[in-house]
Amino acid sequence: MTEDNTSGRLCRGHVKWFDPGKGFGFVVSEEGGPDILLHANVLRNFGQSSVADGAEIELVVLETERGLQAAEVRDIRVPDTVIGGGLSDFAEMSAAELAGAPMQPARVKWFDKVKGFGFANIFGVEDDVFVHIEVLRRSGLADLIPGEAIGLRAVEGARGLMATEVLPWEAGLREDAEDTEDFED
Repeated sequence: MTEDNTSGRLCRGHVKWFDPGKGFGFVVSEEGGPDILLHANVLRNFGQSSVADGAEIELVVLETERGLQAAEVRDIRVPDTVIGGGLSDFAEMSAAELAGAPMQPARVKWFDKVKGFGFANIFGVEDDVFVHIEVLRRSGLADLIPGEAIGLRAVEGARGLMATEVLPWEAGLREDAEDTEDFED
């Protein structure tokens, strides 16, 4: 850990596990030492309701009477993965086709982590969008909450609209702005 200008220390590590239902999880520092508590409120202040196990994370950490605790999330990076890899529904589509779908604002209809899937609704689109847990994990998320605002990319699959990427609302807005800038160049 390195010193930070705030009252805590800057720390890099990876998410050991995070359970949105319990409202917390733990981070393992790349420098070793005890696990760091990551509370759901700290994660929500960053703009996410969940984070995938194994995601790289940068935190401001405080030493408390109960141990190390995250005070602020500075950055989350998902491990590099192949877009669409591992899902048979995307086998016929190129990575460019999957990544080329526009980022769209949506709201989670429902998601069941145990079943491994759920549905979202894109604003202004009547059809539901199927969201598979593997797409969620590759996007750096562990779970979705009904009613949660998200950004997503969707393509027409064999059984209807399917999400190829899901981002927290704020990240989805940034991606959409970047996509728009790309078209303006």
